[in-house]
Amino acid sequence: MHANATWDESNLERSAVVDQVMVERRAKRGFLKTPVPLDTVKDILNAARFAPSSSNTQPWKCYVITGEARDRITAKAVDIFRAGPEKLAPEYPFFPQPLHDPFSGRFNVFRGQLGDAVGVPRSDKYGRRKDVERQFRFFEAPVGMIFTMDRKLEWASFICYGCFLQNVMLAAKARGMDTCAQQIWSLQHHMLREEFKFPQSDMVVAGLSLGWADNSLNENNMANHKLALEEFVTFAN
Repeated sequence: MHANATWDESNLERSAVVDQVMVERRAKRGFLKTPVPLDTVKDILNAARFAPSSSNTQPWKCYVITGEARDRITAKAVDIFRAGPEKLAPEYPFFPQPLHDPFSGRFNVFRGQLGDAVGVPRSDKYGRRKDVERQFRFFEAPVGMIFTMDRKLEWASFICYGCFLQNVMLAAKARGMDTCAQQIWSLQHHMLREEFKFPQSDMVVAGLSLGWADNSLNENNMANHKLALEEFVTFAN
């Protein structure tokens, strides 16, 4: 520990608060229609911008969508999806094909849990498509965000972006709100590029739903298994 560092009661209290926010953060897939003040969104992003990035490159760009713009963009996204989901491709691969163990096992357990929670078994293709449409409506959250990045950047910038997105989600949770980060919005990059007039050199990394979660929904009360410390940590003394 640094010579000037002290671990006093105030440090302990602060760490407890931060730890609690991290532990309580969950992806929520259904939101109340309660509006989120724009100043609150600005406060969240103003805090999140202090995320670490490689040599301070700060690769993130963010588009905040509310009100009529949100209604217009979500309607377009749903129409495009209905017209031909097989025609949509993300700007980067989400998973290797095929996804291998142990990751495929965790994926399948989660998808099964989520399907049970929303009442849509994996065999119900129509129900699954309707559930995807909820994603393109930002799960009814009053605020949607789209995140882009210069496509000439390398994989390391995705690490930086993950830090930034986590900051957004934790800052929202600290204010009593919830989020759902959504890679699926990368499927809508053609429409989003046209809507926001960002250049072809920018790629859509993800979207994010932000608001107050509707915790009456089963899918918002799922208990996801998290790996125990000994399952992913090696200590070298």
